[in-house]
Formats: sequence, structure tokens, C-alpha cells
Amino acid sequence: MTNIAIDERGYYGRFGGAYIPEMLHANVEELRRSYVTMMGDPEFRREFDLLLRDYVGRPSPLYYAERLSKHYGTNLYLKREDLNHTGAHKINNTIGQILLAERLGKKRIIAETGAGQHGVATATVCALKGLQCIVYMGEVDIERQAPNVARMKMLGAEVRPARSGSRTLKDATNEAIRDWISNPEDTHYIIGSVVGPHPYPDMVARFQAIISEETKWQLREKIGRDYPDAIVACVGGGSNAAGAYYHYLNDERVRLIAVEAAGLGVDSGESAATSQLGSEGIIHGSRTLLMQTEDGQIVEPYSISAGLDYPGIGPLHAFLIDSKRAEAISVTDDDALAAALFVARQEGIIPALETAHAFAALDQMNYGPDDVIVVCLSGRGDKDLAAFSAYLDSEPLKPA
Repeated sequence: MTNIAIDERGYYGRFGGAYIPEMLHANVEELRRSYVTMMGDPEFRREFDLLLRDYVGRPSPLYYAERLSKHYGTNLYLKREDLNHTGAHKINNTIGQILLAERLGKKRIIAETGAGQHGVATATVCALKGLQCIVYMGEVDIERQAPNVARMKMLGAEVRPARSGSRTLKDATNEAIRDWISNPEDTHYIIGSVVGPHPYPDMVARFQAIISEETKWQLREKIGRDYPDAIVACVGGGSNAAGAYYHYLNDERVRLIAVEAAGLGVDSGESAATSQLGSEGIIHGSRTLLMQTEDGQIVEPYSISAGLDYPGIGPLHAFLIDSKRAEAISVTDDDALAAALFVARQEGIIPALETAHAFAALDQMNYGPDDVIVVCLSGRGDKDLAAFSAYLDSEPLKPA
């Protein structure tokens, strides 16, 4: 198998690159030239590791889910990113990027957010470092993720609504890019996923790689080998999946399962299943798979999960799926809701709606009783309680 790695131009195969306005060229080029060197600097790594340990609370546990394992007839381990400070994997990346921004002398930080977890994580590190923070969020997402909006404001961030298009994650990203074009000198854009122009997809994946780095030694301690038979993770842009896969990309013993949001159904017209509905194109600075019309207009995505409500996927994931290294599974809103409630009652863990899609995919997978499956539990579900409550009101809860 070909070694899976980004090339010097920022491509995984034919996916990736940097398609940017001239106004952003200096910023992106500065970041491209410096990020690998900075991340390899011992002082940078010392500060990054120290904050992950003492501020974020890493390592996150790798938990053997006994009741779920019995139900599915296999061995399920949950990588508990929901136990990180701020409640999701997003903080791993924002800690890394705020340290880069400091070293680049940037005083103003902008970000986009869908489910709000990246916005909260960005607001958190800006408060930690005393930097100005502006978070762009779709107007629809502001309404359905109100607890996270309140958290961002509590942390001192300004939350600016995106009112164009579907008023969700895609549109928040558009607004953040417009801001960056207008303020290129003093502003660093902390992109929350493995999307955008090079070097962002690679940079974010490297910061999130702590997930698989820990998984390797945790599995060795628990089962005597450092690899699972499969890793399951939800994919919108795909940062938690990139981190969970990173140290296993070239290990063909490990199945990589990418779970997308089917919304109301893949063929319903209300979906975000990019791998099935998308084609090659350019969105937010990179060539990848995206949902678009024949003349290249973006098709508005839909998912009950704000973090998966995106019309594209990161170029790494596009390459993994296109090359058959990763298997794509699509999960509907209803199946994700049912899975969230089932996990809550089986294990006493309320997953985020995004993660619930990964759990629901277990019903579509083949595995054996001796297999070891790691599910990346990317975030906690308190932000989604309104959706869960509405589902509980309409669907009587079945006994465990």
C-alpha cells in the first residue's frame, strides 16, 4: 500500500492544496513555512504537552464498555474525548493553534463553529492567553446550540451570526474567511477541523493525533497489543476521526470506519452524506469531495447534528474513502438519536449527537466476538439535551 502522507504541496493524492485569495497568501505561506518547525521545537512541545496534561486533563481514558460489548457481541473500547476540559476533542487543536498564534505574534483570533464545541474550545484558549476572540456561528446553530453560545460569551468571546445560505457551519466558515481576508495582518484563523487550505488539514490532524498516540499505549496495557481491529469515528470535516486514525493510517490490520450524517435519508434531499452524494470540487480552500450541483453550486447539507452539517469532508478523508482505505457508513437522525439513548442507558454516558452517529454505525458493521473495536467518543451530549428531550417526548424509552 502507498504510504499515506501529505506531500509538500499539501495534497493527499489528488485531494488538498491551497486555493486562496491573494490577500491571504502571506498568512497561509507564513503558517506553512513555520508550523512543522514550531511543532518540532522542544519548548513548543513541552508547553503543548504540559497544557494537555494539566489544563485539558489528558490522557483521556480508554474505557472498556462492558454492557455495550455484551450487546454487540464484541469488545468495545471508548476513547473518552468527552472527558476533556470543554467536553470534546476540539481543545487538543485549539491548544496547539493558540501556541502557534502566540509565536506568530497574532493578537486577534477568529474561528468558525457548528455544534459550538470548537467555538467553546477557541474561546477557552483565548481566555487562557488573554487574546481577542471572535467566533462565527450559523444563525440556526446559535438557536439549537444555545448552551455553547452562553459558554462562549461567558469566556469573553464575541459570537457573530452567519445569516446567509443555510445559516449553519458552511456559512459560518464563509464569514470567518471573509473576516480573515479583511484583517490579514493581526489575525489568526483557528480552523476547527481537517479542512481549509494547506497547512490546516495536516496541522489539525497532527494536533489531534494525540488521540491515536494514547490509544496505542492504552491498548498495549489492556490487551497486550497496540492496535484494534477497527476504529469508528464520526466525520463531518473529520478532526476527531483524523486524530483517532492518525497513527494507524498505514496499518492495514486496522479498519478505519468513517461515519457520516444521512440526515433524513441519503436520498431524501436532506442529508450530509458527502461520500455518497459528493463529487470532486473545491470548498473553503481545498480540493475534496463535496455536495454540489452539476454547475458547481454547493448543495445545502442537513443533519440534526450541527457538527456534521457540512457539505464536504476533509481532503484526508476524501483520499481515504476514495482509495478504499476507509469505509464510509451513513446514519440517519433517528438512528443517531436512538443510539444516543441506548448508550446512555447501557453505560451511563450521554454522547454528543455527532458521536451518536458513530455508535449507530455499529449496527451496520460486521465483526467477530474476538475483535477489538475502538469508538472515538468525540464529545459529551449536554449541548444536545434539547434534541434528546424532544426525542424522548415522541418516542417512549424502551427498557434497557
